[in-house]
Amino acid sequence: MNIFHKVALQGLKKNRTRTFVTVIGVALSATLFTTVATFGTSLLQYLINGSAAKCGSWYIDFVDVDSDFVRERISDSQVTDAVAFENIGYALLDGAKSTDKPYLFLAGFTDEAFNQLPVTLISGRLPQNDMEIIIPNHVSVKAGVRIPVGETLNLPVGSREADGNIRTQHDPYTTGEMLNIAGEKTYTVVGTYERAGFEEHDSPGYTVITRSDAANTTGRYSLFITLDSPKKVTAYMKRFAGSLPFVLNEDVLRFYGVSENTLFNAIMFAVGGVLIAIIMIGSVFLIYNSFNISLNERIHQFGILMSVGATARQLRSLVLFEGICIGALGIPFGVACGIGGVALALPVVEKNFATISTSNVPLDLSVSAPALAAAIAVSLVTILISAYIPARKAAAIPVMECIRQTGEIKTEARDINIAKLSKRVYGLEGMLALKNFRRNKCRYRSVILSLTLSVVLFVTGSAFGSTLKGIAKELTVEADGDISFYAQEIPQDELIMLHDRLKNVDGVRKSTWQADLLYSGTVAGLPDDFAGGQFHTTDEMPVYAQFIEDAVYYEFIESLGFPKEEYSGQDAKVLAVILNTSEHEVFFVGQEMEFTLYSSVGEQTKTVCTTVVSDYPLDMLPFDSTPQYLFFMVVPWSMNADFDGLEEASKSGLAFWADAPAQTMAQIQSGITDSGITRDYTLVNLSSAVDMFRSITFVVDVFTYAFGIMISLIAVANVFNTISTNIRFRRRELAMLRSVGMSERGFNRMMNFECFFYGLRTLLFGVPIAGILSWLIYKGMVANEQLEGFAYHFPWQSMAASILGVFCIVFITMVYATSKVRKENIIDALRDDMA
Repeated sequence: MNIFHKVALQGLKKNRTRTFVTVIGVALSATLFTTVATFGTSLLQYLINGSAAKCGSWYIDFVDVDSDFVRERISDSQVTDAVAFENIGYALLDGAKSTDKPYLFLAGFTDEAFNQLPVTLISGRLPQNDMEIIIPNHVSVKAGVRIPVGETLNLPVGSREADGNIRTQHDPYTTGEMLNIAGEKTYTVVGTYERAGFEEHDSPGYTVITRSDAANTTGRYSLFITLDSPKKVTAYMKRFAGSLPFVLNEDVLRFYGVSENTLFNAIMFAVGGVLIAIIMIGSVFLIYNSFNISLNERIHQFGILMSVGATARQLRSLVLFEGICIGALGIPFGVACGIGGVALALPVVEKNFATISTSNVPLDLSVSAPALAAAIAVSLVTILISAYIPARKAAAIPVMECIRQTGEIKTEARDINIAKLSKRVYGLEGMLALKNFRRNKCRYRSVILSLTLSVVLFVTGSAFGSTLKGIAKELTVEADGDISFYAQEIPQDELIMLHDRLKNVDGVRKSTWQADLLYSGTVAGLPDDFAGGQFHTTDEMPVYAQFIEDAVYYEFIESLGFPKEEYSGQDAKVLAVILNTSEHEVFFVGQEMEFTLYSSVGEQTKTVCTTVVSDYPLDMLPFDSTPQYLFFMVVPWSMNADFDGLEEASKSGLAFWADAPAQTMAQIQSGITDSGITRDYTLVNLSSAVDMFRSITFVVDVFTYAFGIMISLIAVANVFNTISTNIRFRRRELAMLRSVGMSERGFNRMMNFECFFYGLRTLLFGVPIAGILSWLIYKGMVANEQLEGFAYHFPWQSMAASILGVFCIVFITMVYATSKVRKENIIDALRDDMA
């Protein structure tokens, strides 16, 4: 250790407070870098594991190869894992409605294939021999063909051929292709499973799985391989380009950054890059300011060192050594805090990520050594940049100017002149504070910039989160139920049987049913001017009736405060709603009206007395078209027999509430398949959009506020460091003012004026910039979502909190720094040559 390193260590020890605050600043920046790196790797690993659980962890799928090729790849040194299944052949799927997918594709799995390729069983069991098969669930959904468990299939199996070439699962269906039958096979269906992730969406055959003999060496195979590094995929696949058909596992590879999806790669790396850049700018600003203050204090010392022969290089080395020492103290602590913070945050956000993903993969902490090394390296580079800039500046100052210290403080009258009006308004103490403000502009600018940065980041982060919440609320509508099933013209007894079957599915905590019927009828008592005269009492119009469970109906009756007796029994009154569907406006609430329904031959058949209300217990099922003015009744299920034979159209459905809708929906799909429903139906996860917006909003909130708080802490550390050091730097000046008779009250008044000037200058810049940025965020997000009429809300709360925070930070720091000055003896302070 040379003499300059010893001088650097002595300087750090002598100024313990500044050293401590600088170390805390370095630790905060290292914490942010580590948090971004650790959370990023944890999230990427979560996405990789989720994709692997759905599609498999393989990288390349060779869709049609022989056994020799399989053995060659297994022995390849670059291949870490390989699994294959036999391509048995194709069979026509009788009754298939999908013209682009007319086949069943038979895949022969070994035990190894079942273990390594994801096959999620929905019902039944796995095949135990080569005469049993399992069917994917999208055969019934997309092809419209129901193949129940236990059914025996006799399948003529062969190969596809078009233009003299054998076609594979990688080749989409083309009109005119032939199926060359090689023989007939008989299979028993023993189960259903979720659509295989390795099956391409434009593949011509639904993959049905049976058992295959591993010793078979004459067949054709689909081979799935994993390389020792994802980065080698591009070079590896070029070896077979044009000679063999292959498929890349884009769902997994894109999260390794080797996907051909350039847009996804750009977004993934841009997000991390922007975060790192923002953190680095804030950190450089803090640490640079700290070193700059340190050098300003030690300009006199530097001048003496240069006068006895110290070179500019040696002075730079001294400051850089200080930076390395501070980094050695702050970076390890920051890395530990960053990892610990992510470990604490992941369980909080895991539930919200689970609503987005259909897999049960946990969001665990994943610490990557290269990512941590990069975070540490960036932190160290940040420190060295921050130290090098002021060191280079100090080394360039002439020796005599360093010794005299004439470069930092403005002493010319024109630079510190105060207007007469300001003198009258502020008084002596305010004038002294303002003069000091003006003659030390360089030092005070750093405080104002730090506080402004904190205000802008806090307000814009809050504005981003609140705007996202508002858009989420605007785009999502609360739905009755998490999962909805509905079908046209389904018999009511069949609907009830299906409900009784599905309500016991794992994950369903509540369920109900409804039938929505369309009638032709009239409504008595409509005013002539209603809806611009479109409707009259004698005009026939579409009238909808929603039949719901009696328990749900009467619970709703009680919630409205109506007597149950008036709405019970045959020919009782029912509820009605009349609304404008485009503007969501209800009419005639509280009035009683008669709805008269007609049969298709025009005879009057049913008159219903109704009470018009403003709400309804369940959302109606979607019809092909909904009129602008909707007339519909809400009727208990027990009265549906009174309306038989009048309807023109009907749609029935079920609603389910579940804790994990994404997982429960697959179980419901299986139950529908097993129940024998062959008619067209729709199964919708109503909660997916709502949950996704809620989850994304929550995650954005957590990390926006965490990021804003951390950046604000860096700014606070900077402000504290700057103000406290400046006050200490002025201890001789302050002691002189006290020695000539400035009272304690006057001294406090001067310090309060300085606080006021700090806060006023900060808000003068910070509030307009934050307001403009929040408005730009609003405009950008609204334009992206193409929302009209979504109002801009100025972030008053976050703005008020930031204004209050600015004055609190400055005031507390001033109180701390001046308390140190007050404790000193005036004579000792006047003798001090520090300033």
